[in-house]
Amino acid sequence: MNRPIMGLAALTAAALATLAAHDARAHGFAGDRFFPATILTDDPFVADEMSLVTLTQNPAAADGSKEADIGFDLAKRLTPDLGITFSDQWKYIHQPQPGVLPMVGFGALTTGVQYQLFVNAPHEAMALLGFQQNWAHTGRVQGAGAPDYTTLSPVLDWGKGLGDLPESLPWVRPFAITGNFSYDFPLKTTSYNANGPTLHPNNFNAGIAIEYSLEYLQHHVRDVGLSAPFDHMVPLIEIAVSDPLNRGQDGQMTGTIQPGLIWAGQYYQIGAEAIVPINSRTGHGYGGLVQFHLFLDDLFPNSIGRPIFGK
Repeated sequence: MNRPIMGLAALTAAALATLAAHDARAHGFAGDRFFPATILTDDPFVADEMSLVTLTQNPAAADGSKEADIGFDLAKRLTPDLGITFSDQWKYIHQPQPGVLPMVGFGALTTGVQYQLFVNAPHEAMALLGFQQNWAHTGRVQGAGAPDYTTLSPVLDWGKGLGDLPESLPWVRPFAITGNFSYDFPLKTTSYNANGPTLHPNNFNAGIAIEYSLEYLQHHVRDVGLSAPFDHMVPLIEIAVSDPLNRGQDGQMTGTIQPGLIWAGQYYQIGAEAIVPINSRTGHGYGGLVQFHLFLDDLFPNSIGRPIFGK
């Protein structure tokens, strides 16, 4: 891991540790700050929610193939601070070689466990610890993202709104930053196929989302005349990278930059983002995605939207 990344991770962890005063409201809230469910990076809160569908057209891969995905995910609270997650994607990968059929099928099933470390209302801050599992042999086609090995990944997700800044900075206070760090441990270091061995490195993953809440500006900073639907919009930019650390792939970082817009209502949100690869190793050209996301705890507060245990 390079030193700048290590330093950023250490500073973030230290800052979070100083903010660990617990004050929880409905999911995604820290005081007056609402953090929408980001699309590329993980959310910093435990919740009952579901991305009913995420439609993605990825940039062309380095070998010229083009991939389109239909994804879905579900998050469910076991207790007010403990939750589990499930996600998967149906993939369509078009091969550029003449006569080669597309690869079609589900990718690997990903599950996770999350624990809410704290929600600090005065400082609009929150964080959670998680542990994700990407399961072997749970997809239809290995070439379509269904690996023959399981990967385990500890995760730290965090969020910080800037509403606690002085009132003399009204245009800055609507900003918020969320991010996540994770580390991949593949349980199988080498796979074999017709093309020979493939090594699976440990990866350090980092993501960040910079958000500007027009709802926060209009309703918690000053009246600038915004009305529906504009006062529920959150322009944002998300950046995520994955950095292999060993097995001959050191320094072969991949990642994307994804500017977009989220509209968040009481019961659901709709988001759209462009996808820009950070380098040729990640892909060529541009892509995009749209997502329809449901807040189950607001839709069904007395049934499936409440924790299984506890209030």
